[in-house]
Amino acid sequence: MHAMLPLLNQLSFPPLRRGHLEALQVNLTYRCNQRCLHCHVNAGPTRTESMSDETLAILHQVIDAHPVHTLDLTGGAPELHPRFRELVSHGRREGLRVIDRCNLTILSEPGQADLGSFLAAQGVEITASLPCYSRENVDRQRGDGVFDASIQGLRQLNALGYGQAGSGLILNLVYNPQGPSLPPPQAQLEADYKQHLSDEFGIQFDHLLTITNQPIARFGSTLVSKGQFAAYMQLLRDSYRAENLDGLMCRSLVSVDWQGYLYDCDFNQMLDLPLQLIGRDRAHLRDLLSSELDGNPIVTRDHCYACTAGQGSSCGGALG
Repeated sequence: MHAMLPLLNQLSFPPLRRGHLEALQVNLTYRCNQRCLHCHVNAGPTRTESMSDETLAILHQVIDAHPVHTLDLTGGAPELHPRFRELVSHGRREGLRVIDRCNLTILSEPGQADLGSFLAAQGVEITASLPCYSRENVDRQRGDGVFDASIQGLRQLNALGYGQAGSGLILNLVYNPQGPSLPPPQAQLEADYKQHLSDEFGIQFDHLLTITNQPIARFGSTLVSKGQFAAYMQLLRDSYRAENLDGLMCRSLVSVDWQGYLYDCDFNQMLDLPLQLIGRDRAHLRDLLSSELDGNPIVTRDHCYACTAGQGSSCGGALG
């Protein structure tokens, strides 16, 4: 059982409003073949939450009717949803940029032998978690054997053209700090990753995205159990930079949970802080067929400081 997390303040973070909606980030399932320490979703092999056919049908309607240009698929391991490939194909037919947030080890799971080939054929952008280029650090954070399986997955993707110049197949890696600290400068860490992975394993990729760990869910519980929660929150507040506010992902992205409910970001989803829409108790996917979100107030709490601290943090990496 996770330690009880302190309540997050809703008063001190600056008020924010939405811009134009550009991306849907859809959490298809909490089921995952891994159970990582930093996971803000508390995903794992025993989770059963999964988007229903009825909700998927509404999602398809939104894709057809709404002028969003990015479909960002996450989980858990989104590939474990039985209709993942159908949704990917639909999004690509409609001309959307489709991102698969892939943990790499899923590529070697039973029944997924052709997953990489499918993603390549569809031109899906892969954003893959690799929190370090050290076997010891990765296995400590994500489980024994994960590093070797991740390297195997990256080699498979490279062989399909991912991360190769001129292929058009984008492969990004994601870095999360090992503990209660901010990520190092993204550009320098990307250079280190590229040199090490190329020299040691012959692996190529496009960009490294650094993401600050959120003080919620599994990581937040670890902080509490080690007596580090208050100090980490103070670090995030002390590192606040107002210039990061304009680039926050919540201004242009909506997070959709497995039941179809809407949130300003994936982190608010995990804290059960729903997107506020006038006339709705809980905004749902179907509301996107009739409602505009431009100018809508964004629900904030103190965990939002993680996205504005230092160089900033988003699902697309550092902000500045």
